[in-house]
Amino acid sequence: MDANLAITLLSFLLFTGGVAFFTWYNLRKTNLNSSTGYFLGGRSLTGVVIAGSMLLTNISSEHLIGMNGNSYVNGFIVIAWEVTSSIALVIAAVIFIPKYLKMGLTTIPQFLENRFDGTTRTLVALILILSMVVTLLPIVLYSGAIGIESLFGISDVLGVSKTKGLWITVVAIGAIGSIYAIFGGLKAVAYSDTINGIGLLIGGMLIPIFALWAIGDSNIVDGLVKVYEFAPEKFNVIGEADSVMPFEVLFTGLIINQLYFWGMNQTIIQRALGAKNLKEAQKGLLLTGLFKILIPLVIILPGVICYYYFQDSFFDNQDAVYPELVKKVLPVWMIGFFAAVIMGAVLSTFNSVLNSIATLFSVGIYKRHIDKKASDTSMVRVGKITSAVLAIAAIFTAPMVANASDGLYQLLQQLNGIFFIPIASILLAGFFMKKVSALGAKVALIFGLFFYIFMSWGYTSHGIHFIHLWGIEFVLNVIIMYAVSHFSPRKNMYEVTDVGAVDLVTWKYTKPMSIALCVVTVLIYILLGNS
Repeated sequence: MDANLAITLLSFLLFTGGVAFFTWYNLRKTNLNSSTGYFLGGRSLTGVVIAGSMLLTNISSEHLIGMNGNSYVNGFIVIAWEVTSSIALVIAAVIFIPKYLKMGLTTIPQFLENRFDGTTRTLVALILILSMVVTLLPIVLYSGAIGIESLFGISDVLGVSKTKGLWITVVAIGAIGSIYAIFGGLKAVAYSDTINGIGLLIGGMLIPIFALWAIGDSNIVDGLVKVYEFAPEKFNVIGEADSVMPFEVLFTGLIINQLYFWGMNQTIIQRALGAKNLKEAQKGLLLTGLFKILIPLVIILPGVICYYYFQDSFFDNQDAVYPELVKKVLPVWMIGFFAAVIMGAVLSTFNSVLNSIATLFSVGIYKRHIDKKASDTSMVRVGKITSAVLAIAAIFTAPMVANASDGLYQLLQQLNGIFFIPIASILLAGFFMKKVSALGAKVALIFGLFFYIFMSWGYTSHGIHFIHLWGIEFVLNVIIMYAVSHFSPRKNMYEVTDVGAVDLVTWKYTKPMSIALCVVTVLIYILLGNS
């Protein structure tokens, strides 16, 4: 074996093995046969663990590879995906999570049954499961495989074609991720995420640091100045109307998407549902908001640095450019560590989604429609089987996302719109529009799904940006819910009741930290808006 490859492989195995040992050690006393222990980590998660897990569930290979590829082509205008998340996390910490914990929710669709009816809950659970299997999981697997293949040269090591090497890597990542999710439950996912999160922040930050150090002749600031002077337009955060991220979308569909993703998305918010109390849940959400302000240094700045090094050489294959930068700037002995970071980021999102799917199916469908007397043990068993089956489905679905013309990250967001906005519409209506009935919610849900699919087919011809479509769809959904509810009004008003699941005392730093995150987000646009 080549000496460099041996060093790379050793550092990869050391970090990956260390994460596995840490997870096992912290999991050894957890009762994984109870539904609360398996699906919610026994409601014992602390703020730091929640933040680490939420960040790693969100930041995966589709960000490291896909978003850096996106910024390589489009510059800092794509920062909107990240920094506006902080405002959504503030809203989630202040408004949504106190309600969720008060209700003692295990899944978000549970709220829909309390507010509307059981059919609405089941429909949403099925839509969520479908969305994860056909969008997020395949893209995470494929983008992760691109990174691992590029850094390790799996195809060369095995003596197979590059395409075959990619699919071997997809299967391997899928298998390892499944083991975490199936046998360890949410707590295994959360603890492995915490260490992988530290690795991601360290490894991710080393890429721009090493690159700017080299560009600036051992001076990082000089390096940044050189990159800026080479292409100042790449640092502008205000997107033009015909760009990939027009500035106006921040005030239409993007805010709806962010509210859903950070405040209502089962895969993300499940970590906060597993908090030991409201203080830890709010701490976790707001710490995540802080990380989202800083994370562009890891998933956007390197893409702009790629443009300095490679110009437009990778414009036809933007998702390949970030691994090239990693190989260019990292010492050989660190490439294995960074490959482990990419693997950890992939596994984090993959096993988190599988755990959420298992929770949605076992609690929301199996227990309610198939075996109403199911014990905790049988629910956990069904959850494990569900995870295994859908992991296999995701592995076979992964080829469908290859060669995305606008990059994997843009493809992911476009596909998410099919599912996120209709569900966000009825959830927000459930919280803030007391007159909306169950029939109104169901009609809006079905309309939203078909409206976005139909309009997306004509995306290039009608010229409306897909994020603006989200905003239009949301407004139409609200109108439909009110119209249907006028003719089919709800009979009883719903009130949130405290089931006594956890302590609901607010974290004392919630207000000042929330204000600070909002102010910093606005300042980013003021300071970088004229670049």
